[in-house]
Amino acid sequence: QVQLVESGGGVVQAGGSLRLSCAASGRTFNTNAMGWFRQALGKEREFVARISWSGGITSYADSVKGRFTISRDNAKNTGYLQMNSLKPEDTAVYYCVAGYRGGYSYTDRYAYDYWGQGTQVTVSS
Repeated sequence: QVQLVESGGGVVQAGGSLRLSCAASGRTFNTNAMGWFRQALGKEREFVARISWSGGITSYADSVKGRFTISRDNAKNTGYLQMNSLKPEDTAVYYCVAGYRGGYSYTDRYAYDYWGQGTQVTVSS
């Protein structure tokens, strides 16, 4: 019902910045809360950030607090993840998620009905 298309991934030097975008199509009124997960090579997929429908509630993993900012523009059906002060350990495939179903913690990957294809972010040291 909802398709998520990501863009903005790439290669950046440590200390640099990158902005990821997530464009939603389809039944976008079902996207409610949305967020980002990431998975580094050989690691578990982990929660990065989430934002409520109105944007009034945001949450971040401790590892990215103060460096990453999640936002959304509902008029454009687009979510964003601004990443500053990037570190090599931020290197991962980043996934946009939407369609929080409830009954799960927002940090649980199973809480979301819709996933983007993933975009690679590589931070060089």
